[in-house]
Amino acid sequence: MHDRSLPASPNWYCSRCSDVTGGGLLGVGAKNIIYLIDVSASTCRVTGELVGHKDLVSGFSFCQHEGQSHICVSSSSDGSIRFWDSDTKALIKEHAAHQSPVAAVHWSPVDKNLVVSGDEKGVVICHWYHTGDTSRFFPEPRTIFCLTCSPHTWTSVAVGYKDGMIVLVDVSKKGEVTHRLRGHDDEIHSLAWSPVVGEDGLSSRAEDGEGGMSAVGEQGCFLASGSKDQTVRIWSTAKGVMTLKLPYLKKRGSVVDPGIKERLWLSVLWPKGRPTQLVSSCFSGELMMWDLTRSGKQRWTLLGTSSEGQNHSRIVFNMSVVKLQDGRELLISTSMDREIKCWDLASLDCCWTLPTLGGFVYALTFSPVGAGCLAIGVGDNMIRVWNTLSTQNQYDTRFFWQGIKSKVTALAWHPAKEGSLAFGTDDGKVGIYEVFSNKPPHISSSYHRKTVYTLAWGPPVPPMSFGAVGGKLYYSLYSCAGEGTILQHDPSKLSGEASDIDKLIRDTNDIKHKLSPHTDLSWKPDGKVVAIGNEDGCIDVYQAPSLKLLCSLQQHHKIINTLRWHHSHSSVPEHHGLLASGSSNAAVYVHDLHSVIENPPENPVVLTEPYRRLCGHTSKITSMAWSPHHDARLVTASYDGTAQVWDVLQGEAVCNYRGHVGYLLCVDWSPVDPDVIWSGGKDFTVQEWRVSKQEFTNPPKGKKMVELREKMKTNPKQKRKNKKASGAGGAAPSEMNGEPASGEKAEAGQSGEEELDEVSSTNSPVPPPGSRVESTVSICMNVPDTNLLKKKKPRSMLPISTSMDHRPKEDLLQDCITLASVKHNSCVPGQGEHIHLGLFSDRQALHRMFEAEVEGHMEAGHYDSVVYLQLWTGDLEGALQLATEKGELSDHLLTIAPMAGFEVWKRTVEAFVKQLCLQEQYLKAASHLLSVNKLYEAIDLLQSHRLYREAIALVKARLPADDPILKELYTGWAAVLEKDGHFSAAAKCYLAAGTSFDAAKVIARKNDTSSLMTAATLARISGEVTLAQSLAMRCTKDLAAAQDWVQAQEALSSQKNLLGHRLHLCAAELLIVMLADSKVASQACVSNNPWASPGDRHVTVQDWVRDVWEEHFGVSPRNAGDLLQDLKSLESPAPSSNIPLTQVLLHSSLHLTRSVLSWLLEDDGQLIKELWQAVAWLRDPGHFCVSAELCRLLFPDGTCLSDQLIIQLFEFFNISLIGDYLQAFVLYHRLYELWWSNSKVCPPLRLGNLDFDASLLLSEPHAACQATQRSVTEVQERLAAMVLQHSRAQGGQLDPGEEQSSALPCLSSVSCQMYPHPDVVECCLVLLHLSKSSLSVSERLQEDAKALLRKYGSGPSTLRASQRFLT
Repeated sequence: MHDRSLPASPNWYCSRCSDVTGGGLLGVGAKNIIYLIDVSASTCRVTGELVGHKDLVSGFSFCQHEGQSHICVSSSSDGSIRFWDSDTKALIKEHAAHQSPVAAVHWSPVDKNLVVSGDEKGVVICHWYHTGDTSRFFPEPRTIFCLTCSPHTWTSVAVGYKDGMIVLVDVSKKGEVTHRLRGHDDEIHSLAWSPVVGEDGLSSRAEDGEGGMSAVGEQGCFLASGSKDQTVRIWSTAKGVMTLKLPYLKKRGSVVDPGIKERLWLSVLWPKGRPTQLVSSCFSGELMMWDLTRSGKQRWTLLGTSSEGQNHSRIVFNMSVVKLQDGRELLISTSMDREIKCWDLASLDCCWTLPTLGGFVYALTFSPVGAGCLAIGVGDNMIRVWNTLSTQNQYDTRFFWQGIKSKVTALAWHPAKEGSLAFGTDDGKVGIYEVFSNKPPHISSSYHRKTVYTLAWGPPVPPMSFGAVGGKLYYSLYSCAGEGTILQHDPSKLSGEASDIDKLIRDTNDIKHKLSPHTDLSWKPDGKVVAIGNEDGCIDVYQAPSLKLLCSLQQHHKIINTLRWHHSHSSVPEHHGLLASGSSNAAVYVHDLHSVIENPPENPVVLTEPYRRLCGHTSKITSMAWSPHHDARLVTASYDGTAQVWDVLQGEAVCNYRGHVGYLLCVDWSPVDPDVIWSGGKDFTVQEWRVSKQEFTNPPKGKKMVELREKMKTNPKQKRKNKKASGAGGAAPSEMNGEPASGEKAEAGQSGEEELDEVSSTNSPVPPPGSRVESTVSICMNVPDTNLLKKKKPRSMLPISTSMDHRPKEDLLQDCITLASVKHNSCVPGQGEHIHLGLFSDRQALHRMFEAEVEGHMEAGHYDSVVYLQLWTGDLEGALQLATEKGELSDHLLTIAPMAGFEVWKRTVEAFVKQLCLQEQYLKAASHLLSVNKLYEAIDLLQSHRLYREAIALVKARLPADDPILKELYTGWAAVLEKDGHFSAAAKCYLAAGTSFDAAKVIARKNDTSSLMTAATLARISGEVTLAQSLAMRCTKDLAAAQDWVQAQEALSSQKNLLGHRLHLCAAELLIVMLADSKVASQACVSNNPWASPGDRHVTVQDWVRDVWEEHFGVSPRNAGDLLQDLKSLESPAPSSNIPLTQVLLHSSLHLTRSVLSWLLEDDGQLIKELWQAVAWLRDPGHFCVSAELCRLLFPDGTCLSDQLIIQLFEFFNISLIGDYLQAFVLYHRLYELWWSNSKVCPPLRLGNLDFDASLLLSEPHAACQATQRSVTEVQERLAAMVLQHSRAQGGQLDPGEEQSSALPCLSSVSCQMYPHPDVVECCLVLLHLSKSSLSVSERLQEDAKALLRKYGSGPSTLRASQRFLT
């Protein structure tokens, strides 16, 4: 519909008010409209608007699913959710399930039908697009600021609140809160999920102690949050919270504003193809890319550093990412600086900038010198100068704001000096900008009292004697404002006083009467005459420089809004005298003044008929412009929301433009293209459109005309009602049915259109100065007018007598006669028809009048007025009693209550306390209780309403320290704090109450290492030894799992009688270090103790452990027995396959510790048992290499196990069954070691007989047990499959958890309770393989192995492996 346009500024302080499709269509919410913008890497173009919301758009989101990407959803402060078709620009449907303003909305990236929205009351609504069903959840009674659906599972939604809380909601379980993420202490501005599932690849250092969130799915997913507290947090499943603090970036020549936090908005975005990079905004509009794989301070890179001026200059509110078909990834950002920027994420440079407008477009004008240079005056206190002919950047716009503190309502380029632009503002200021310099504007010292409507350059008139010096032409600047005056300013001396041209007009034309207020002026291009429009609809034409009146055009009957002379380069000289005028009567008049100008009359003439009357608009005319390319072609802008092009000579309409939403305020013709016109108006947009492409010829008729006529009929009645209302004592509203209540231009009327806001695009409405036809009375929707509040009169104390003084004139005159003859008349002043005369008679008459007034106040419910009347009559006790009964007691009444006595005052205080409690003013109520010495009642009042802090302060200030109520308050407060999750504060309360045990327990509830260590220290200081040791052990367990060995030893060293546990930690550390040196286990430790540093290592781990114990812990055979008894009390869980390796090594090292202590005690039986258990913990197939290495560390001798030490050990094994099992494990690893070492030699060597007895590995009882276990497992799997198949056949659907539990657990009892043993069938296969390839195995051993394979090797894999040996 239009070629180029500057859209309205995107709304501020909204978490998701813009979104972009994969095809590059951007949608942004501005005011109550959504603008659709087609974006690419090189440029952008506004393609349409979605119009329908009644209030500000608060959220917007596209459906990102294929086939539905043209559908979008928007939310608004009016409480509605609307669905749109972006192709047809049409509304599809809407729902109003919310009862409060909606704060955020998001279309699920996973489910193409799910739309989630949240409002300011905390209500979350799930709407299914295809069915129209809605679900309502209320997860938290807090104000929602933002929400986002997970890109990986449709059930998970993250919601951010105003107080810093983040909750994860499962929408499939009726909005159940799965996790609460605490850490931020201010508003949550934005949330962003990681684009990939899983939590690998980022820096593992958690910078906060808070716990993370649970996984989304089984693998987990990161969630990023940005808050007003100046931090970005990355929430993780297992790694805690990563905190990114915003750096203070000092701009060149500026300092950091101390109040910058109050204006901070922290937006975060996680680009889809960049799982390790996060984009966030910063304090002053900078955008930064965070590298999450790096640690340290310099983790970020600024965008737009390649050249100056790329970044935003103020805070950024929204960001969205699109990946184009050519592979380029673009980021779109919106900011408070009213610019939309596009960034290339590959180069981090700005591709283009789209300026936007934050207010009504009051004025636009092309420079007569600089071709294509368009100046725009906007209600956001800024001027834009747009180079519309730029080939590099089609939106090449500069902003000017210095010296402007109000809406820019008028603009005028200097007719000869390039770059000199005059401006006028809503607050009456006039100034001149030199747009090609960086200097601030020159401001005139003469201010108008009201809005500047028009600026015009023209020849100087007296008393300013500029003249032409050296052949150079000089101009004066003329300004017309709302108070009806026209001032002449000297542009070279703006500091001097401007002159009012009315004095010259009076003197020249000998005018004695008051001139009508001026509303517009226009100088003829040749400077010979000036036309001035007036408030009464008259247009006066004066001859320069004396301003002699030539003629008066009395054709309009309403205020003149705009005047324009035809251009002077027409080929027809008669056209030079055409003057077009527009007023509030919706008609455009064109006047032919050629003869009057060429042949000035001696006396002024009055013209009552126009040359052409152009009718069609249905509302007042606000602006017009002649085409510089045609003869007598005119474009007009109107309050009917359209721009009309006229052929003046033919008196016909050419075309009608209807692309704006709301009324138009300005229009101008392109100086370079005869087919292009520019217009601006209420919808905050400037639009470029072509005359030849418009489908309409005339302005719209019908409904708008009917509404206009109805408004004109109803307005006079409404105005009369307002006058009556204000006369009765109330203040009339500032606007009723669109008519102003006061002001010089009240007769002109006002459109009734409100400006939602021009300065901030938020909910803070500010009235527009509008055209000169508008009243200056403020129009507000939410904020009351302070001027009107000052004028409002208080309610009368004597309304009955006051109303009788407003009767007709005849009745008032009769009252004077009655009052004069009261002594000789039967009337009684103060009652009946003469009630109002009680004020002018004696005291008894006054009391009778008071009684009638009291009765009237009681009926009206004005009890406060009754109380005051009783006070005036001296009935203080009665006044207090009435105020008590009606709940109208006040501080004033309480201060005068002692005048009635102590008991009355005391009762009044007690009644006032009850009233304050009903009003929830508990602190004030408690203070009043103290005034009557009711201390305990005041404490109970504060305690009952959970004001524990104030109650405790009061007790400690007024009562003895041993008063039992103090402990009661502390414990009660601690219970509340503990319930709310404030564990540290609760612990302080418990300590103050003397219950150290409870304090330690509540701190330990946090369950992180720092809290546990603090709790253990607290318990130790308080004498709770058992609790201290228990907490220290819990802390040590977590530290050992993280391999923070130094902190773990410190945690135990501060406690008594825990030397045995310290020995266990030492042994675990040494064992893990030795395994890490052997490359069979990874060592991701945080810290190591000095004794575990690299150096001379011993042959066996037992020797190293013993030496370290003796040197650092003083262990000897004398105290080894007691230490062994302490460690025997520790329970070791049964080994299983799902325990991490670190935990397995900790459990194994416990048995290693016991074995070394048994060795020191020379207890061989216990030594062997503990060694077997240490090895048995690692029997899981996943830990084979670690198990083999442990056996090598326990029993080393290079590549052979036949040295004297091992021979003695194996001889000792024969005395116990446990020894056989341990020997079997050692031989098992020896067998594999021989197999692997020989397989590396090519060709394999033929070795001699085995150097150990392998028959121990071929245990038939264990083979039978292992075969039974395999059979049981197979039966369980088959039964589980049958149960699942049966359930599905019956039409049911099992959850994953139910499928797992469908196996029959009773079969597990079949498994044999025997000591662990290596897999016998596996050992048989390895022995037979060695006998075939390299080793000579005895025939008896081979036969035993084959027999066991035939009997127990029934598995498919075993049969395939044994086929070559058994056939």
